[in-house]
Amino acid sequence: MKFGVFGIIFDKRKRVLLCHRRDMDLWNLPGGGLRDKESLCEGAKREVKEETGLNIEIVRISNLYFKPKEKEIVFCFISRIKSGKIKINEEADEIKYFDFKKLPENIVKNHIQRIKDAVASNAAAAKEF
Repeated sequence: MKFGVFGIIFDKRKRVLLCHRRDMDLWNLPGGGLRDKESLCEGAKREVKEETGLNIEIVRISNLYFKPKEKEIVFCFISRIKSGKIKINEEADEIKYFDFKKLPENIVKNHIQRIKDAVASNAAAAKEF
């Protein structure tokens, strides 16, 4: 079984942070695979740092998903920026915020549902962002 970890970061205008992949023309949430002996939160923090340059704190879990074909469980965490600046890197050639009602057409399709679920599960807490 594999595990994926993703950070869902909203700005004060309730827009979601997405990364544009260098290896294909797709936008996605910052995240990736969990390493051996790494906690879920450590993995999410590391992946977001690698893909965005940002240090985050985990606010809470948004949802989890099962991808049966890949035998993978994916954990998505509502996250808040602690420090750092958005930085282009070898994985992402563009990083920016999008209104969740106006997501790019070339977004990883299952990430649309993850964002919708985060918005729905965060309705009461969204005022904090």
